[in-house]
Amino acid sequence: MARAKPLADNVRRLREQIMQADHDYYLLDQPTLPDAEYDRLMSELQALEAAHPELITPDSPTQRVSGAASREFRAVRHAAPMLSLNNAFDEASVAAFDARVREGLARAGAPVQQIEYACELKFDGLAVNLRYERGELVLGATRGDGAVGEDVTANIRTIRAIPLRLKRAPEVVEVRGEVMMFKREFERLNERQREKAQREYANPRNAAAGALRQLDPRITAQRSLRFYAYGLGELRGAPEPATHAALLDWLVGLGVPVAHERAVVEGVAGCLHFYQAVGERRSTLPYEIDGVVYRVNSRADQQVLGYVSRAPRFAIAHKFPAQEAVTQLTGIDIQVGRTGALTPVARLAPVFVGGVTVTSATLHNEDEIRRKDVRIGDTVIVRRAGDVIPEVVAVVPDRRPSSAKVFKMPTRCPVCASLVYREEGEAVSRCTGGLVCGAQRKQALLHFASRRALDIEGLGDKIVDQLVDIGLVHSPADLFTLDADTLAALDRLGGKSAANLVASLERARSTTLERFIYALGIRHVGESTARDLARHFGRLDPIMHASEDELLQVPDVGPVVAASIAHFFAEAHNRTGVEQLRAVGVHWPESDPVRKPVGPLAGKTFVITGTLPTLKRDDAKSMIESAGGKVSGSVSKKTDYVVAGDDAGSKLAKARELDVSIIDEAQLQKLLGD
Repeated sequence: MARAKPLADNVRRLREQIMQADHDYYLLDQPTLPDAEYDRLMSELQALEAAHPELITPDSPTQRVSGAASREFRAVRHAAPMLSLNNAFDEASVAAFDARVREGLARAGAPVQQIEYACELKFDGLAVNLRYERGELVLGATRGDGAVGEDVTANIRTIRAIPLRLKRAPEVVEVRGEVMMFKREFERLNERQREKAQREYANPRNAAAGALRQLDPRITAQRSLRFYAYGLGELRGAPEPATHAALLDWLVGLGVPVAHERAVVEGVAGCLHFYQAVGERRSTLPYEIDGVVYRVNSRADQQVLGYVSRAPRFAIAHKFPAQEAVTQLTGIDIQVGRTGALTPVARLAPVFVGGVTVTSATLHNEDEIRRKDVRIGDTVIVRRAGDVIPEVVAVVPDRRPSSAKVFKMPTRCPVCASLVYREEGEAVSRCTGGLVCGAQRKQALLHFASRRALDIEGLGDKIVDQLVDIGLVHSPADLFTLDADTLAALDRLGGKSAANLVASLERARSTTLERFIYALGIRHVGESTARDLARHFGRLDPIMHASEDELLQVPDVGPVVAASIAHFFAEAHNRTGVEQLRAVGVHWPESDPVRKPVGPLAGKTFVITGTLPTLKRDDAKSMIESAGGKVSGSVSKKTDYVVAGDDAGSKLAKARELDVSIIDEAQLQKLLGD
């Protein structure tokens, strides 16, 4: 009896945590637990209830679909329950599911050796039911608790992906699917939220849910929601397709959007192959998914297998490694970048997320730490998606210890002890040490050697680390004093590689003025600005001695860039660095200033966006510049043409907003005179 009470208390605690998470996730649209943590709690509760059935209660989260209808919307009872799916997290679980399916069919007198499965993506969105009567959309409802959802018809009607009338529709058909927000639209939404100083959304699913459950449909209409169908509810007046794959094809025929990423496979091996193929492409998909779904393809076999209380026996969700996880933030380190930017990095208790063990995550900047109220000692949610650097998404506030410490940005650089400053209007603090700072020195050398700068092939991170750490290189000029014997003595650099690097350094002595300017790593000076400076002045010395007013005469150079260039060359150690490079033989052709470009596109500014049919972007850029035009990276009132290809994004929208001429590749070729 003594043992039974702690067990019951543990079950009650798990239920309360899950129900609170459901409340936050479904009703408030403010998730407080990552999916992996939620799944862990649910799995623990399921295991305890399976071992002790006497503890199961009708209101347990394991006995019903997560969620509940909001009181802000009219409640809608579904004609057929909207159930969720059980989860598999490894290959063994998938094999066990397949075994259960084959055993279930065998008991019903239909033994099979190999099951045909329909495989689909498991979208990270909001499940909805769309009811059509005689082809007209009459009701759109959220899943809610599976039996009762919310009437969000007015908002559903604003989603352009959802047809208001079906083609060749039966008397009644209920289409079930997922409302979601694509990644690109999610990023734009959060950018607008930041501009308005409003709360950002944690993830696209959270944003989609918040948009669909707005009381004002006009707000929903502004959120660019999408929809993909994956199943049926009630159907009257038409025969049901024999397979799930045929059902999806039938829905497409009605005019309902269905995701292209689906397949019919044989057995466990086919399922796992689909899982692996989708996993490899996951980060490139335009929307978030958290797994794939395997469903017995035969609808007759689905009826034989039936359902458990909250999920079908004929389908399962195979989840990907969690992209979010909960862990403790044990400290905050400061990294110093090439331009002296100080970036706070969270030290974490090791946690497995996104398929790897993570021990650190970016905190972006001091303002983000303040906004999220991150403190040393906090329990935090960490997110890792694809190859993106892990980041701390949020704090779990009810787990904050009394010993948690508020972070303060240091006033001295942790690498060289130089003063740290933060410009007005900027979020980033910076070290003033420049090349005397070891951290900046390494990054400055890597930038100097990069492909679009002096293109010193073979000079990578590990070699630069060694050259700086052992004191062989203190400035870019020191690179050109290295010989093959010295380089061959470095770790992991043999004689042949050393000789190749020396040859690459020799080639790099001869460059162009614009590449050299870019290689110096002047803040705010990218390739385009370096090219403009080289064209305008023709030679380096006038640039080094130019005032801010003189620099402002260069096309597209504004006050911030002009001040940065003037400040750079006002520093004695930077002028010395340039002279040292000249002394070791680094040179470039100089010319008279080119103030008036010539060619059919002279004086015209272009922006290229999207994927062009036949031209690579760099090729199109070179052609425009050869014809006297200029290519900019951003759209402004000074832009003459935007060259738009497939998947053009925000630059195309900006061009329309500013009424800038938009042309395609063929029209560009015509301007160039073929």
